[in-house]
Amino acid sequence: MYPCRPPKVLPAIVHPPTCCEQHTYEEVIVPHIHPTHTAHVNHQLYEHQHYFPHTESFAQNAYNQQQICGRRPYGY
Repeated sequence: MYPCRPPKVLPAIVHPPTCCEQHTYEEVIVPHIHPTHTAHVNHQLYEHQHYFPHTESFAQNAYNQQQICGRRPYGY
């Protein structure tokens, strides 16, 4: 007689499910209300006028140098 060993159990193989659909229908009434409104708007325009006066001036700069070349004369 052979000793009784428990059977080896493998991991389960899971298959993707088979999907079935069952459709039911019912009629539903959805009221749509489209109101209209008129707004009367008065417009005023304020015109802002900006002025940028511009002036110009000119300057003339003059420079001079005194150079003493050689010896200074007496009495200078």
